[in-house]
Amino acid sequence: MSSITTQLIHHPYQPPNEFVAPQPGVFKASTVVFPNVAAMRTREWKDKSAFTYGLHGTPTTYTLEERLCTLEGGRYCVLLPSGLAAIANVALALLGTGDSMLLPDNVYGPNQALADGELARWGIHTQVYNPMDPADLAAKITDRTRLVWVEAAGSVTLEFPDLPALVRICQARGVACALDNTWGAGLAFNPFDLLPGTSPALGVDISVHALTKYPSGGGDVLMGSAITRDPALHRKIQRTHMHLGLGVAGNEAELVLRSLPSMALRYRAHDAATRSLAHWCTQRPEFAQVLHPALPDAPGHAHWQALCGPADAAAGLFSVVLDARYSTAQVDAFCDALQLFKLGYSWGGPMSLVVPYDLARMRKPWPAHLAQGTLVRFAVGLEAVADLQADLAQALLQLTPSC
Repeated sequence: MSSITTQLIHHPYQPPNEFVAPQPGVFKASTVVFPNVAAMRTREWKDKSAFTYGLHGTPTTYTLEERLCTLEGGRYCVLLPSGLAAIANVALALLGTGDSMLLPDNVYGPNQALADGELARWGIHTQVYNPMDPADLAAKITDRTRLVWVEAAGSVTLEFPDLPALVRICQARGVACALDNTWGAGLAFNPFDLLPGTSPALGVDISVHALTKYPSGGGDVLMGSAITRDPALHRKIQRTHMHLGLGVAGNEAELVLRSLPSMALRYRAHDAATRSLAHWCTQRPEFAQVLHPALPDAPGHAHWQALCGPADAAAGLFSVVLDARYSTAQVDAFCDALQLFKLGYSWGGPMSLVVPYDLARMRKPWPAHLAQGTLVRFAVGLEAVADLQADLAQALLQLTPSC
């Protein structure tokens, strides 16, 4: 008889597989064991028909990928260690030396940093366009353009573009269009069917999602996804994903799977609280401008209403521009005085967050549709709205006009 150590490793017992529960099982593996050499040589993981190595998928990650496809209306999904990793995966899959990429001028900052850093070093050219002016995008697409990124709403300043118009321009020029869909989360609108009822469906080619935010919901997971309906695009993304050795852990996939059933409820709660606070802020003289797509005077409000109005969805972010009479130090003191809004990046979790931004450095020239002053972005969590409003009110007492 073999030793107890060997018996524990090679124990013959296998539990019955007829086990059904509300949450899927968690499979964790690097090594996947094959029954014979023939299976080792012939198994295929790319179509999810089998398993070969933990990095290429387990029952847990396959399940999460399929549910995310349902959420966003796609057919094919790869999971990444973060939202930024998903952005990078798409860029590296579609771009090569001599190619050009277009980014909106309100793009997620790390996407711009990726373009200015690694992509530029590899001979990939990047240009910025005004997402609120479709004609500007059309004028900047060249025969070298291979990828256009769009955001709805834009990062930090939350302008809402005419997304169908931008997508049509990309389609007419034969350029791949990728959306950072973290804000919409698959709930505000369907990225692959922007105008339901039209045939053929009008949609982006790729939807990238920081699952760190609403799908996780706990502020404790880093994960991203890249989803498409196009099998050829998926193969490109999947091949780059494999070459880079990207993957996610089973326990992290479990946390997202556990949170998905409550995602729509949480999204609506974030949305309702954010609208209430944004409306309250419009009555405060300290704020020169309140930026939230559902506000009638917000940049791109009509585009938001046309695309998201049927779902009545506007996520959990809003930004304010504090009047120019307040110094940067005073704005910092206001942020420091907040007690429930904690200083921290990200959003979509239970805790409310605040970040002051140096918009003059981020956006050059200063956008004409934005008031002059210092911008602060709020990510509204799941605390009571009255408590958050009181927190804002007490922090505003820190502000006194500069002489």
